[in-house]
Amino acid sequence: MGIGGSIFLLAVGAILAFAVNADISGIDINIIGWILMAAGFIGLIITLWYWNSRRRTVVTRQTQAPVAGPGYAAEYRETRREDPPPPPGY
Repeated sequence: MGIGGSIFLLAVGAILAFAVNADISGIDINIIGWILMAAGFIGLIITLWYWNSRRRTVVTRQTQAPVAGPGYAAEYRETRREDPPPPPGY
């Protein structure tokens, strides 16, 4: 859905729930507004969770035995890489 779609649903739902005083037989406009606001809120939470889970970095530590003999410091190497982006159309 995306952030824009979620905010749109929240706005339309708030307008229907709080600003519209129309009576349509068999339909309660206020309930439809609350449902749209709930859908927008849930969509916003899912979108933010999805974007947050994609931006994690992976830290890999590699330690190897020293190349030189005793008396030399051991080698310590830390490599950082970003997760690869998802394939197009994912």
